[in-house]
Amino acid sequence: MPRTRTRTRRRSLPVRLLRLGLLLVLAAIVLSIAQVVVLRFVDPPTSAFMLARTLEHWRAPGEDFRIDYRWRDFDAVSPHLLMSVIASEDQNFAHHRGFDLDAIDEALSGGSRRGASTISQQVAKNLFLWGGRSWVRKGLEAWYTGWIELTWPKRRILEVYVNIAEFGDGIYGAEAAAQRHFGISASALDPARSARLAAVLPSPRRYSPTQPGPHVQQRAAWVQRQVVQLGGQEYLEACCGR
Repeated sequence: MPRTRTRTRRRSLPVRLLRLGLLLVLAAIVLSIAQVVVLRFVDPPTSAFMLARTLEHWRAPGEDFRIDYRWRDFDAVSPHLLMSVIASEDQNFAHHRGFDLDAIDEALSGGSRRGASTISQQVAKNLFLWGGRSWVRKGLEAWYTGWIELTWPKRRILEVYVNIAEFGDGIYGAEAAAQRHFGISASALDPARSARLAAVLPSPRRYSPTQPGPHVQQRAAWVQRQVVQLGGQEYLEACCGR
């Protein structure tokens, strides 16, 4: 009789481990969806990228550094910046469902100036994940992007993006960027300043909107032309109800 019980326990151990693994996977799925749904209504107090940058600073003591993050609602951000960001980062933002297949094809062929990552994908990555190019991170990015597009309107996606995007070392969001770089509020940004802020987004720690070199100047001029071609305010109203 004792031997039978021992064998039963041995056989049931893999089953219990499998059940535990499935429960953990289910819990992770539910938690990730809950994160997205909650942040549809609650303004994020921080982001994964901000936490990572803070950790980098802790590992390098003595550096004069602090995170500057000041949330501003959609209507408190200049429409010029909102459109500049769309023109610079994701011109099909109003039309895709999180993944711009045309931009992916263009990027793979080497003909894209903007890359294939949409604003929705960047929100997913910056808000919940980490940098890098691993398949695991890419898979999680796709998962979060899908749920963001399913549960958030475009207005909310753009609002969160312009508040958590990095515009300089430790400078996150439109308000912090406008105050630190130009000494004005995000609502007062004009087309030229907005284009320069959007121009540094690919490498905000490398380029400066206040001391723009030839690359930033050329890209900012390109952004302003793209804003006009997209339709400016009309595009923003159709996309996000501005």
